[in-house]
Amino acid sequence: MRAPIGDFDHATPAPDCLDDLVGPVADAVRDWSGSVPADQILYVETDPAWADTAVFVQHYGQELLERSANCVVVAGKRGGESSLAACVVLSTTRVDVNGVVRRRVGARKASFASMDTAVGETGMEYGGITPVGLPASWPVLVDSAVVDLPYVLVGSGRRRGKLLVPGKAFAELPNAVVVEGLGGTA
Repeated sequence: MRAPIGDFDHATPAPDCLDDLVGPVADAVRDWSGSVPADQILYVETDPAWADTAVFVQHYGQELLERSANCVVVAGKRGGESSLAACVVLSTTRVDVNGVVRRRVGARKASFASMDTAVGETGMEYGGITPVGLPASWPVLVDSAVVDLPYVLVGSGRRRGKLLVPGKAFAELPNAVVVEGLGGTA
């Protein structure tokens, strides 16, 4: 299958390569029930050395930057209690953690989760965290600009691979909330 974006040798429908995905992502693809069919979520194997967005677009083409998204894990604290959430924004923007995110998750203080927390709680590799397969109890805040794109390149749960996901599918993830202005200028 030809990838809908980018110059990749091949893209495989994610349901056809569950063994290449980490457990939580494979489970999410296997159990997918959104209006976007699961076979429209594509997996592209890549070199793990190119997992970071800047290096990835340098290798595969600068035009991918505008169609790539990052998923970051945020820790919120209020009254001695901590909670985790995920934020999905275009790679050309930055997550507004201290403004939009803090208010949306009802936290007094919010910050990026530590690497150990992000990896331990998601079951994914750092640098490959994706919103597909996150714990169902987490809020997943998705910038409206991500949902508006036909396809978005995002992590696959591991550094060796990316997912190509129809933008509107992000709005159908468990506990997803589409947020205007979640990603500010980088």
